Amino acid sequence: MTLLDLNGRGLSSLPSVPPDVTRLDLYRNELSSVPAALWECTGLEVLNLAANRLSSLPPGISALTSLHTLDLGHNEFGSLPDELGDLAGLTEYLYVSDNRLTEFPPAWCRLGRLRYLGCTDNRISVLPPDLSGFSSLRELRLYRNSLTELPESIGALGALRELHLRGNRLTSLPDSIGSLAELRQLDLRENALTTLPASVAQLSKLDKLDLRWNKHFREPAWLRDFEEAGCMVLR
Repeated sequence: MTLLDLNGRGLSSLPSVPPDVTRLDLYRNELSSVPAALWECTGLEVLNLAANRLSSLPPGISALTSLHTLDLGHNEFGSLPDELGDLAGLTEYLYVSDNRLTEFPPAWCRLGRLRYLGCTDNRISVLPPDLSGFSSLRELRLYRNSLTELPESIGALGALRELHLRGNRLTSLPDSIGSLAELRQLDLRENALTTLPASVAQLSKLDKLDLRWNKHFREPAWLRDFEEAGCMVLR
């Protein structure tokens, strides 16, 4: 495994990258574009482009078939290519937080082996209707977006252990949320929830439920029993 660490070098253009590099760290530079030559590094397994000045990403990224970890956070992306969904090797980590994304491309749902998706601090108002493709996802972070609802298909994420939804505009949750049998943490802070579906009581592995700062929340009768059964509930 060969690491090329160019972290914090003030680079405005990308120097030549040796073909045998498997880990490329370009965090905190001044890049405003990604040269096509990078897509020739097909052995790349880890690519960190976070904290640059990137506003577009060429579809050529789909050539990086060995990539398992991709960090695009803290840039200026208003959209990202559907071709990200073609990265079948992307198993560990996709981080697109702190950008200007307004849409969640349905093509990303093809990432059936992905375990972690961080998509916080964007402007996303709607999720795709069918999320079932994320069959391996263990952690989903969508806090500080503009979501008003979740699709019923959220319940199909059978491997999910953490769901972070703080700082959206949710007024309710779908009943299917009770199908997340592996869920341990559910963060619902700073939304507009008025109550919870009774199906939440079926989440037998849930050990933390955060309900703080939902101003008009009416606590359902079963919540006390759920808390006494072992779940820490923050009000």
